[in-house]
Amino acid sequence: MANYNKVLLMGNLTRDPELRYTPKGQAVAKLGLAVNRRYTTETGEQREETTFVDIDAWGKQAEVISQYCKKGRPLFVEGRLKLDQWDDKTTGQKRSALRVVLEGFQFVGAPPGEAGTSSQAVARPPARPAAPPARPNEAGTPDAGGDAPPTEEDDVPF
Repeated sequence: MANYNKVLLMGNLTRDPELRYTPKGQAVAKLGLAVNRRYTTETGEQREETTFVDIDAWGKQAEVISQYCKKGRPLFVEGRLKLDQWDDKTTGQKRSALRVVLEGFQFVGAPPGEAGTSSQAVARPPARPAAPPARPNEAGTPDAGGDAPPTEEDDVPF
């Protein structure tokens, strides 16, 4: 049976990231994300619900998020679900929490305090460089230097 564990979330940080280091020096940041959902009920009433998600970031990504993100900052997160289970020391009961382990992220919008910068301008992919001029090949027809013609995938900025 095939398995797939992928989470894509976009929301606002609920608190400043908490950066710590393991005894071996590995960076880990704990952050909270609030994701809003707006919907209309059967009666036509507009409603909004908020889901709060705990996220763990590791390594360089943890350090970058901790350095540049503060409470309220929008963030796009890609990761996987992880179920943590433990025994409560005070009650002895089994406890569990579903978390997201961050695998990638993107800043969304302009950093706080940079007025006049549009979020679309920040998120726009870089301009594609111009193709080199065509040069004739042995048959005398223009040749783009032996490169394959551009495909739709060439427009992807990553």
